[in-house]
Amino acid sequence: METIFQSIEILSKEKGIDPQIVLDAVKDAMLVAARKHYRTNEDYVADMDPKTGAIALYAVKKVVEAVEDPAREMTLGEARRIDQSAEIGSEVRIKKNTDALGRISAQTAKQVIFQKVREAERETVFQEYSGRAGELVNCTIKRVEGPDYILDLGKTEAKLSKKEQSRLENYSVGDRVRCVIRLVDKGSKGPGVLVSRAAPELVMRLFEQEVPEIYDGTVQIKGCAREAGERTKIAVQSRDRDVDSVGACVGMKGMRVQSIIRELRGEKIDIIEFSDDPVNFATHALSPAKVSRITILDALEKHMEVIVDDSQLSLAIGKKGQNVRLAAKLLGWKIDIKSEEEKRQEVESQMAALVAPGAPVSVLIDYGLAESVLEKLVGAGIGTIEKLGSMTPEQIEEIPEIGEDAVQRIQVAVNAYYSQFEPAAPPAEAAPAGAEAPQAAEAPAAETAEGQSDTIEYAGLPTDNPDEGAEPEVTEPSSGAAQEQGE
Repeated sequence: METIFQSIEILSKEKGIDPQIVLDAVKDAMLVAARKHYRTNEDYVADMDPKTGAIALYAVKKVVEAVEDPAREMTLGEARRIDQSAEIGSEVRIKKNTDALGRISAQTAKQVIFQKVREAERETVFQEYSGRAGELVNCTIKRVEGPDYILDLGKTEAKLSKKEQSRLENYSVGDRVRCVIRLVDKGSKGPGVLVSRAAPELVMRLFEQEVPEIYDGTVQIKGCAREAGERTKIAVQSRDRDVDSVGACVGMKGMRVQSIIRELRGEKIDIIEFSDDPVNFATHALSPAKVSRITILDALEKHMEVIVDDSQLSLAIGKKGQNVRLAAKLLGWKIDIKSEEEKRQEVESQMAALVAPGAPVSVLIDYGLAESVLEKLVGAGIGTIEKLGSMTPEQIEEIPEIGEDAVQRIQVAVNAYYSQFEPAAPPAEAAPAGAEAPQAAEAPAAETAEGQSDTIEYAGLPTDNPDEGAEPEVTEPSSGAAQEQGE
């Protein structure tokens, strides 16, 4: 039996768990094997002799006056045949023969022991690594399982899944890598520790190792946004006005940042100076693009609009929107980025929308248009006088039940409506020669006699018909009269 204690001790040291946990697992395995062998509902207890190491199995029954469950209860007389000190309410242990347990029971006990040990090992790993999320650890590639890597952390194994890998990286068994602990999964079947090479925390931990100013707290990392294998934007701020935060991270001739870039297999890194002003911070975050202006649309919802020059738009957006996406993630704001031309068109469309839509066609009733014609126009989707005035007579005739007479009446009503907006005719100037006034007065009289009184009334003013213009008709007789006087 000394061998059992030695085996328990060796197993507990190998798995890093308490020997008492292994001992309890052996006892539980013995109970499971006994229940499977005896096939009864009795309550069993297993004890181990600390001197000899022998495991004894007992069936436990309670002493009662009237037995209701024979598997768990017994009378006082039966109990005193086993133990003379038995009393009502006490428990009596009946020893069972462990030699009767066969091979199948032993196999069952083995499975129970392994299960208990695995659970204890997983609990130990969880307690050790649960508080170390985000910590940088050195690992060794132990084996490859499909697209995932199983890494050796020393005491336990860790899993590097496909989504936590950078697309620029590929490893072989035995390679040493640096990862950050992503999380610890207590209930997983495989390795409970999940590590990552794609998390932003990896870049932050690497900067802490390479930049002494960050390690001692002179320079603080305020945020980091990353797309693994493509680009990383990291915001830093100096607590000492004499220390340049960006220069400290770059290092002399870029030595510090180049060391990190090599570790990340050539991933691009943008180091940005942090600012409490979101406008100033966004200007830095969108580098290398040059920002024209920034407007905060909603401070509570963290929504801003960024305007850049037309030549800078593609640079500000980046490849597949990467630059503006990382900047928005770094700021924690929603960013709408537009060019100057797009903004100009947007402003023009907004101003056009603010213009009054026009007078309704129902106004034309006051200018002599019949209600029946008005209903037909509205039914055809013509709701404003402006839209009606922009149509040709042929287009109006295409409206159902609108004939030539109706078109003429519509034209007369529209012209009458627009006539109210035309300025009044300027007063006639005094003629230098006394003969010119009668001549000029005769011309309107003659035109009126010919039935063109409407044209004379608006002489010299623009009308809806470009062919109508009374000014030439008025000036020609006047000039003729002046010419006769000259002769």
